[in-house]
Amino acid sequence: MRTLATISLALGLALTGCAAGSSQAASRVPQLKVDVLGTLPHDTSAFTEGLEFSGGLLYESTGLEGHSEVRAALAGQPPSVRAAIPAPLFGEGITVTGGVLWQLTWRDGVAIARDPRTLAEQRRVTYQGEGWGLCHQDSGRLVMSNGSDRLTFRDPVTFAPLGEVTVHSGGETYDQLNELECVGGTVYANVWQTGRILRIDAATGEVTGIIDASGLLTPEQQAHADVLNGIAAVPGTDEFLVTGKLWPTMFRVKFVGTS
Repeated sequence: MRTLATISLALGLALTGCAAGSSQAASRVPQLKVDVLGTLPHDTSAFTEGLEFSGGLLYESTGLEGHSEVRAALAGQPPSVRAAIPAPLFGEGITVTGGVLWQLTWRDGVAIARDPRTLAEQRRVTYQGEGWGLCHQDSGRLVMSNGSDRLTFRDPVTFAPLGEVTVHSGGETYDQLNELECVGGTVYANVWQTGRILRIDAATGEVTGIIDASGLLTPEQQAHADVLNGIAAVPGTDEFLVTGKLWPTMFRVKFVGTS
């Protein structure tokens, strides 16, 4: 999300917006951590905005105006197919469902439908507001974030909004919801500018877990990288791949309790 030049300007807002998540409500939510099982290489030029497994391939969307693209590959391998997104569009979250790869753009108000095999653009639809993260439920219904404390449900064919939930716990809300991953009735959401991932009940918006994914990179690696952003459930397992913008590594992890 956003260009590198805006990160320092937005940091104060991000920390303020995340204050609710670090308040009394957060202390009542189960705390989890990542158990690292292995690593895979990641392209250090990829400003990661979306990550998802589908049909044996790992799809990744990258951002930055003039550098945005979507790519598909076997996990840890160079892309087998890729498609650039022309400026001034800024690529954001992706998901594959119903034979379509949907890709968001940040402030352009455009969602792009693509052929998941070739990544060729099929059509575009418009939406109001910003686009951040995207995933889909088992029904095919899309779940979208826009940086606020709300998740919006959308039709997987028309992209029309179908409703929304506010992400909350104990009367407090959580915003800066970024890249998303749907697993059954649960949505996992990276919290922008932090090392945290929220586990959310999609039906109610209730936060059911806060995952500490900080400290995965060494200080030397982090000096050349950007923030955590990228989470993909590994099909048929309870594992995930997590990575970040400009990170050299993807981490294969499980989310486990802290005690």
